[in-house]
Amino acid sequence: MTEYAKPLPVPDGDTRPYWDAAKEHRLMIQRCQDCQRTIFYPRSVCPHCMSDRIDWIQASGRGTIYSYTVVHRSPAAFKDDVPYVVALIDLAEGVRMMSNVVECAPSDVRIGAAVEVVFDDVTPEITLPKFRLAAGTG
Repeated sequence: MTEYAKPLPVPDGDTRPYWDAAKEHRLMIQRCQDCQRTIFYPRSVCPHCMSDRIDWIQASGRGTIYSYTVVHRSPAAFKDDVPYVVALIDLAEGVRMMSNVVECAPSDVRIGAAVEVVFDDVTPEITLPKFRLAAGTG
């Protein structure tokens, strides 16, 4: 197995539950106990009401593409991946996250397309959530 040469996230106290769940192929987001709003990216204080009473919940992994770009010229670490899609995904739970859309030609990606999470085990410690077009899309 070749060594993974791309940048990797560094889990910290706020993000470790997210990355630990991803390693188990579960997509987790946060929900505030006080205002009941969902939160992404992981943090220690609710950005909506400033409460620190935050829980982790499992997301469905389903969403729609809000916007995307096809990268044709990339930083050196990603040069072998071009072209690739970077998208903003609106999850069913009401949060938006950035990720890649994989397992399809970039020309198949459309705003509003339904997507579902897939997991890329890039190292024994880090698994990256990515998305593919949902069955019947395209």
